[in-house]
Amino acid sequence: MYITTFTHFLDEKGNIPKKMPKEARELASFMALVVDEATKDYPEKICCTNIRCINSACDSYIITEFVEKDEKIWWYCGDCDYEGLISEWQGTRWDNR
Repeated sequence: MYITTFTHFLDEKGNIPKKMPKEARELASFMALVVDEATKDYPEKICCTNIRCINSACDSYIITEFVEKDEKIWWYCGDCDYEGLISEWQGTRWDNR
């Protein structure tokens, strides 16, 4: 399971820095897509996205769900075991609420 504090991937202006390792930038971009898609239909609790699974061996799509207790976004793939929780996404440029 990926446990992500989204703001740890952002610079002081709230952007994903261009000068970071490729793998970290790709992961940050994936998390940004998840936040963007999950919050488009807020307050819908569950969202089926058009985001491909981060597992390169999987061809499925990500599903998101809000964890109400602390408003984390839980994302998971319905076909493989990849999943994660994203916190501190509120107020970022990808927050569409």
